[in-house]
Order: sequence, then structure tokens, then C-alpha cells
Amino acid sequence: MLYAVLCYNDEKAVSTWTKEEDDACMMRLGRVQDELRSEGRLGPVVRLQNTTEAKTLRKANGEHVVFDGPFAETKEQFLGFYVADVGTIDEAVDFARKLAIANPGLGSYEIRPLRVYLPSALPSEAMVAEPAE
Repeated sequence: MLYAVLCYNDEKAVSTWTKEEDDACMMRLGRVQDELRSEGRLGPVVRLQNTTEAKTLRKANGEHVVFDGPFAETKEQFLGFYVADVGTIDEAVDFARKLAIANPGLGSYEIRPLRVYLPSALPSEAMVAEPAE
């Protein structure tokens, strides 16, 4: 069974990390990812860029309106997600717990079952992107 593990945190706090702090966090997460990958439980991992780069499309009165930003209604922002290939929701929660231990700060992880409707149509080289500068 596939589960989405959605990662939320205070973007203002995360964006104040120095390169060294961010690299250290990514190294800790990398160790967790290596473990989960070796267990065959790690699917795609995505880190989103800052909300200042986002747009929101809303339908209003039959019209499509585009706004700057994600307009999250929380103090935390959606930062990225993992796809966990595990047997049960309890295993998916354990998966998220390991990520939470590696990731500093408060934040939260939303765990939701997935149904794959369309596997990626992207060429394999498009599946790994360099972070925006």
C-alpha cells in the first residue's frame, strides 16, 4: 500500500537556516532515506520551493483566477512529501516518525493513503531536479 507523507513546517524558520544547517538536515534525512530505500519502503521524495514561488488557481463564479502564493490557512507551509511503500497505516506513521526525528523544529507530517492513477510520464532524467538557486 502506498501512503503520502506530507511534510509541513514554518517556512520562515526553515528559510533562515544557514547553508550548513540545511545541509546538516538534508544529511540526516539522507540517512533515513537510505535506510527506508534499503528496506524497499521509499518511493518518490519531493522538496517544494518556497511559497513565494507558488501560485494558486481557484475557480470562482465559473472563472479561473490565479493568485500569488499558496494561501495556506495555517502557520505551517507544505514543504514537500514522501511516498511510503508500506503495508499498514501504522508502518506509515513509523516512517514519518523517523523523518520527524531527523528534521529539526516543530512541524507536522500528514499521512494519507494513495491510489496511483497514472504512473509518471516523465523521462527518468526529469525525475531528479536540482534545487533552484
